[in-house]
Amino acid sequence: MAEAGTLHDAFIDELRDTYDAEKQLTKALPKLAKASSNPKLRQAFEAHLKETQGQIERLEQVFESLDEKVRGKHCDGIAGIIEEGKSIMEEDFDEMTMDACLIAAGQRAEHYEMAAYGTLVAWAEAMGHTEAARLLQQTLDEEKAADKKLSSLAEGGINQRAADAAHPDEEEEEPMATGAGAGRKTPATAKAGRR
Repeated sequence: MAEAGTLHDAFIDELRDTYDAEKQLTKALPKLAKASSNPKLRQAFEAHLKETQGQIERLEQVFESLDEKVRGKHCDGIAGIIEEGKSIMEEDFDEMTMDACLIAAGQRAEHYEMAAYGTLVAWAEAMGHTEAARLLQQTLDEEKAADKKLSSLAEGGINQRAADAAHPDEEEEEPMATGAGAGRKTPATAKAGRR
């Protein structure tokens, strides 16, 4: 009977999976950038591509610090997320909706990576791999920042412009004057009063 694997074995397996995920993302991020119509979104994807290339180098340093061979193991999870992103790009959405959907696709990848790096940091710390934990934490912090950047773009106008395009005439409708807010001016009633 084969010897049971240890946490160290699981850690190396997860590192290899994550290494492959980052390699896959270096091919997917340029496609997300190209599909973006919003210049700030395009720039965010391009900046994260550069970060991802640095994260691959950092993972290589982690392997070296553990005297392990640098090698990836196909990451089915990120492959599925990338495939979902590709299918979104094949949809016939207006530009604003496409940008909102690209943000959602990017954030799915970021959340997957944050889960992987969070696990890797915790395991490295538990096993006393201080250098590996430090390097992995640096990448986890970058992934969180990339996710936050995408959220700020979505909340900073991309989602609202897509929503406004989906319901263009709702902006002009006056809400019914009932309940506690009756009589207060809303943006819609203020517009109507200026006509």
